Amino acid sequence: DNFKEIIEIIKNNNGIYTRAELKNKFNISTYSLKKLIDNEFLEVKEVIVDRANYREYTYYSKKILNEEQKVAVDTILNSKEKIFLLKGVTGSGKTEVYMNLVEEMLRKDKSTLILVPEISLTPQMIERFKGRFGKDVSVFHSKLSDGERFDEWFRVKSGRAKLVVGVRSAIFLPFNNLGLIVVDEEHESTYKSEQNPKYQTKEIAEFKSKLYGCKVVLGSATPSIESYYKAKTGNISLIELKNRVDCGKLPKIHIVDMREELSLGNKSIFSEKLQNYIEERLKNKEQIILFLNRRGYSTFVSCRSCGYVFKCDHCDIAMTYHNNGFLVCHYCGKTLKEPKLCPKCGSKYVKFFGTGTEKVEVTLRKLFPKIKILRMDVDTTRKKDSYEKIYNSFKKGDGDILVGTQMIAKGLDFKNVTLVGIIAADISLNFPDYRSSEKTFQIVTQVSGRAGRGDKEGEAVVQTYSPNHYSLKYAISNDYEGFYEEEIKIRRLMGYPPFKKFLAINLSSENEKKLIDFSMKLGNKLKPYILNWNLEMLGPCPAIIQRINGMYRWQILIKGNFDYIIGNNIKEILYENTKEVYNEIRVSIDINPNSLT
Repeated sequence: DNFKEIIEIIKNNNGIYTRAELKNKFNISTYSLKKLIDNEFLEVKEVIVDRANYREYTYYSKKILNEEQKVAVDTILNSKEKIFLLKGVTGSGKTEVYMNLVEEMLRKDKSTLILVPEISLTPQMIERFKGRFGKDVSVFHSKLSDGERFDEWFRVKSGRAKLVVGVRSAIFLPFNNLGLIVVDEEHESTYKSEQNPKYQTKEIAEFKSKLYGCKVVLGSATPSIESYYKAKTGNISLIELKNRVDCGKLPKIHIVDMREELSLGNKSIFSEKLQNYIEERLKNKEQIILFLNRRGYSTFVSCRSCGYVFKCDHCDIAMTYHNNGFLVCHYCGKTLKEPKLCPKCGSKYVKFFGTGTEKVEVTLRKLFPKIKILRMDVDTTRKKDSYEKIYNSFKKGDGDILVGTQMIAKGLDFKNVTLVGIIAADISLNFPDYRSSEKTFQIVTQVSGRAGRGDKEGEAVVQTYSPNHYSLKYAISNDYEGFYEEEIKIRRLMGYPPFKKFLAINLSSENEKKLIDFSMKLGNKLKPYILNWNLEMLGPCPAIIQRINGMYRWQILIKGNFDYIIGNNIKEILYENTKEVYNEIRVSIDINPNSLT
C-alpha cells in the first residue's frame, strides 16, 4: 500500500527533482527510490548544475558616444589592423568603447574576452557588463571554487557564455569563434605571470589574434613604454581619447615636499595641505581616497640602542608590524609576537618605523573619530567577495575615506570622490628597478584620476621627498608624451627594453656555499656563448633580496637582442649543466621579468 501511495504522489507531482528533493519533500526513502527507478516509474537524468551567482544587477544604460569614442569604435571595427593601443586619459570613457565593441561582436555571434589586471577591478566591470548584457556574462578569477571555475570553463566551451570578464588566466579559456580581446589597464605588471608557467598575457593575446584573426585592444591612460613604443614605430595602431567624457576636467595635482614639512616641525603622516583638504572635503560630505602601496602598520622594527632590525629568520627582509600585535614577513608569512626587548642587546627601546595602510587608518581615526573609514589591501580582502563588499559600501556612501594599496590605483569610478592623497610617492620611485620611474608616473596619474569623475572637480595631493623628479613633474601636468620622450632616451642609452631584452637566470638553494660555487661555475660555462652571440652577461651575483623562505638566491642576467633560437640554446646549456644538482639547486629563467629582485 505504501508503494502505491508513493506512485500516486509521483503521478500528482510530475516534474524534475533531485534525489534530495524527493527524499525531503515527499518523504521517499532511499530503498523506495531504488525500487521506483528499477521498475521504471522514475527516469534518472544527469543534469549539469550551474553554481554561478545570478543575482540581478542594476541596468547599466547605454551612453551616447562622443566624437572621439565613435572614431575609436569605428576604427577598431573597420580597420584591417588587428592590434590597437587605446590611449585615453582617466575618465575618457574607455569602458563605453569596449561595450560598443562587445555589442558588435554579439551581433556577429562572436565571443569577447575582457581582461582586468586584478580581482579588485572585477566587481565594477561585472556590475557594468552584467548591467548592460545580462546574466550571460561569465566571470573568471582565482577566488572562484574549483566547481565554479569548471562551470565558467564549460559555459565558455559550450558557447553559452559569449562574454567573459576575467583576470590573466582567462586568456586560456576555450572560446568558440573569438572575435575580440580587450586588455584593460594594459600597463599593469600583473599581466605577467612570474610563477610557472611564466607568460606575458599580452603576448598570448597577440598570438591568439594571429591564430584566430580576432582583434586585440590594449587600453590604458598610461600605456607601458613597450606598448607605446610599438605604437610609435607602427607595429600596432594607436587610437587616442584626449578628453574626459561630458567635458569633465582632469584633477589638479599638488606636489608637497615632505622635507619642508619636516623642517617646519610636522612629523605626521599627513602634510598640512593634505590634512586641510581632508577636513574641507569631509565638511562638504565628499569622499576621499588615500593611497599607500605598503600594507601593515609599521614597515620595520628596530632597536634604538644598538640598531638591530627585526628580520625574518627565513628571508633577508625586515618584518612588518601589524596592528594585531604581530610582526609578519610579507614574503613567507612567518609571524612573531610584538617584541618588548631587543634580542641582541636586551634594550627595551624598541621602536616602530615607517608607515603602512593600517597606520594610516589608525591615524585617521584619531584625527577624525566620527568618520567612516574603509581599507582595501591584501589583509582586508582575504575572504571571497570581500573586494565587492568594500567596493559597494564605498560606492553607496557608507565610507567617507577609502585607504588602500595598488588595488585602488586604477579603474575604480566613484562619482563623489573629489580628493585623492598619495601618502608616499617615493616608495615606487626608490625601488631598485629600471621601471621605477615609469611605475611612479603611472601610479600618480592613475590614482589622481580617481578624483573628480562626477559633477564636482577633483584634486590630488602627492607627498614626496623627490619633488623635482621628472616622473612627478610630467604627472602633474598630465604630460604622458613628455614623460615617454624623457624615459625612452634613458632606455635607449642603457639598452633597456624595448631596445634590448633581459633574460634572468634565477638560482636558489638551502645550501649557500653550493649555490655560490654552482652559480660561478654556470657563469663560466655561459660566458663564451654569450660573447659569441654578442650579448651582455651581468653576474653571477646575489639577488637583491638574498634569501626568501629559507632559500639563498643568486642571479645571472643576460641582456641583448636574442631570439627564441638563442633562448632555447640557453635553456639547453642550463639543462645540461643542472642535471647533477637538480635536487639541491633550483634553476629557473624569466624573460623581461617584472622586477630584478
